[in-house]
Amino acid sequence: MTIVTRKSRAGRALSLGAVALGAVTLAGGMITWTVTTSAALPSEGYANLVEKVSPAVVFVSATHLAKTSPQSENALPESPFPPGSPLDKFFRQFQGHLSQHPKRPMIGLGSGFLIDPEGDIVTNNHVVAGADKVQVKLPNGREFDAKVVGTDPGTDLALLRIKAATPLPYVSFGDSDKLRVGDIVLAVGNPFGLGGTVTAGIVSARHRDINAGPYVDFIQTDAAINRGNSGGPLFDTEGKVVGVNTAIFSPSGGSVGIGFAIPSNIAKQVIAQIEDHGSVERGWLGVKIQTVTPAIAEAVGLGKPRGALVAEVVPQSPAAKAGLKQGDIIVGFAGKAVADMRALPRLVAAARANSTVDVEVWRKGKTERFAVAIAELKPQTMAAAESPSTQPGSAKSDALGATLATLTDQMKAQLNLPSDTRGVVITDLDPQGRAAEKGLRVGDVIERVGSQAVQAPADVTQALKAAKGKSALLLINRGGNELFVGLPLA
Repeated sequence: MTIVTRKSRAGRALSLGAVALGAVTLAGGMITWTVTTSAALPSEGYANLVEKVSPAVVFVSATHLAKTSPQSENALPESPFPPGSPLDKFFRQFQGHLSQHPKRPMIGLGSGFLIDPEGDIVTNNHVVAGADKVQVKLPNGREFDAKVVGTDPGTDLALLRIKAATPLPYVSFGDSDKLRVGDIVLAVGNPFGLGGTVTAGIVSARHRDINAGPYVDFIQTDAAINRGNSGGPLFDTEGKVVGVNTAIFSPSGGSVGIGFAIPSNIAKQVIAQIEDHGSVERGWLGVKIQTVTPAIAEAVGLGKPRGALVAEVVPQSPAAKAGLKQGDIIVGFAGKAVADMRALPRLVAAARANSTVDVEVWRKGKTERFAVAIAELKPQTMAAAESPSTQPGSAKSDALGATLATLTDQMKAQLNLPSDTRGVVITDLDPQGRAAEKGLRVGDVIERVGSQAVQAPADVTQALKAAKGKSALLLINRGGNELFVGLPLA
């Protein structure tokens, strides 16, 4: 199985020197090898750049002391051997020996970089999380005790601070939005505790989702990243920090040329908030969203898939108060286009609490705008949506390839649905039918077809016949969670 892991395994380093491109031609019975050299690489290599930025890259060690309690100090595990047996005696002697030698502290290694001459350092949260003591070592050998100013687990960033009598070397953030796939980047850090190490590569991809939360789209690079590189900088060829190295993708745990860095434009915002407040404040809109598929876009007349579909609006949330509704597609937020579902959480999170932003939505075939007063993100309770009353009945829908029945109280209990849930339940599916092809399941409750609430199987049939276009939009309740499904009709 291929997994995403933190940088904690060994792997090979990839070094980019001059790239030779060759072509073989055959002329007059002779083979000619033509060599061209890539113009993208400087003839002097990266020595001048590395000399410039390396003094600001630091090595971070985080010490975790062994935690014990009076109970744990005295409570020893029972012997797994028969009482009085030789192995039992040996176990108890060995157990006593262990009790006299407490566990040693654990030390984690990582990297970081200075962002000002006063001693502020950026690193990863997972490098220093839970540490009892954090120390920083500069490339010139100077060591400092570091204070953790603040952390943000949501983006895996942390800000440290050291005090020095003289100004320290530092580097500046660049603009990660200007990066293009194929741009050359360099990673500088402390892999395996070896000290200052430089690897080079290119930007392999942008906007990578590695299931590390909704707030970061990662930069992918083939510059070698290994254990100890965590929190270190990813530089462009101008010496600007364009990313914070964070994770690798590896089937074996070692570096295989697929590393991930937090974009500098995200890091700048997070670190600035930690500097100002010691923590990160995120905006809250109060909607549950899902992807706009081609079928959904067709069903609502949007043209091409874009934006984020509002599957549910939290009561009394900023979105509800501003007038956003279930079924709206948010296509713009604070003056920026919402390209897809993943883009919206980052835009909302970046909005300041108590600020008012313009939200652009697609509703009933046209664009509408709402002024939304953003709140601060806090744990929220999602409420069940209201639905109409039920009517008895059961029928097969050829359009869906499913058997439908009116939802009864007994079915609600069996499906663990709220008592006020209303709609039509799918009791059987044709594996080759449209509903099955779109991922609908037995037990799903159809609450709405288009803008029409459904109460009985006949309502679903009529609504599908009345639907215009090539697709119909279904609102589904699955185990108490609502989602939209675009159903092709042709």
